[in-house]
Amino acid sequence: MDIKTRFLILSDTHAEKGLTAPNLPVDVAIHCGDFTNESKLHEFRTTLDLLRTINAPLKIVIAGNHDFTLDTPMFAKKRAQAEAEYGDFGDARQLFEDARSDGVVFLDQGAHRFNLDNGARLAVYASPFTPSADADWGFQFKRGEHHDFAIDNDVDIVITHGPPPKGFLDLTASNQRGGCQHLFAAVAKARLRLHCFGHIYEGWGAKLMAWHDTPSEFSSHFSDINHGESALVDTLAALRPRKWDTAQDIAEKESRLTALRAAGYRATDHCSGSEFPVVPGRTTLFANAAIESTEEDQAQLPWVIDLELPAAIHSGCE
Repeated sequence: MDIKTRFLILSDTHAEKGLTAPNLPVDVAIHCGDFTNESKLHEFRTTLDLLRTINAPLKIVIAGNHDFTLDTPMFAKKRAQAEAEYGDFGDARQLFEDARSDGVVFLDQGAHRFNLDNGARLAVYASPFTPSADADWGFQFKRGEHHDFAIDNDVDIVITHGPPPKGFLDLTASNQRGGCQHLFAAVAKARLRLHCFGHIYEGWGAKLMAWHDTPSEFSSHFSDINHGESALVDTLAALRPRKWDTAQDIAEKESRLTALRAAGYRATDHCSGSEFPVVPGRTTLFANAAIESTEEDQAQLPWVIDLELPAAIHSGCE
């Protein structure tokens, strides 16, 4: 029997002062990277203080491109110019080791498995790597080059810093698509329950994607996704006034956003019996949880997502 499991998902906090975690218990918290803005030790400490306030027994975190001191080869290139604020090799990673007693588990790229306190089993694939034309940040590969995302078929959740689907939840302010085709192809093949990420601030939102019965030879969101049976959960466009909105539209959006900010999160239920359930192999929920906003002093909301996971057999994690 599957077990209802509640996730709190956030990304791109960038050590922003004044951020607070939602005041509700969850089974698992996930941070999809960019703890810092300049990868300095005091910035890591700020984000870890935020993570410690989250009421969750397990807090899974990965790095982002701004967290380059966690990427040893990249840090080595920058070390000659580095200031004492960056620490030495391994200092930033040690901060996460010190926070392990508070439930914080830092994941490098690869598969990881956990048995949760609620009795569920969680299989995760994590990757901090993002494609970029600028190779001066951490955990990056050149756009257009192949990067291997080896996602096992039994994975429940993929956690990446960057977005997978070149075509949705990845549109930047400059009208460019930031998604990664190699990552999307791996996710399309695995057809897992949830893929959470950040990196593209303007792409905040969530969408339940339905897969076509037969995978295509060349994966893309056009060929692999059944858009007619997919369902949009939320986007920034549904929360922020736009130039063609009526006065009533604007009033409704402002009222809804005020209520969501008062709660401190955007909640969505995808368990069996809900309006849009996640069905392994048939649907996948994609969630961009970037907290950083392009609007000054307007932090975006973390996601609270209810999913069902298989029951665990043994206790512990690996």
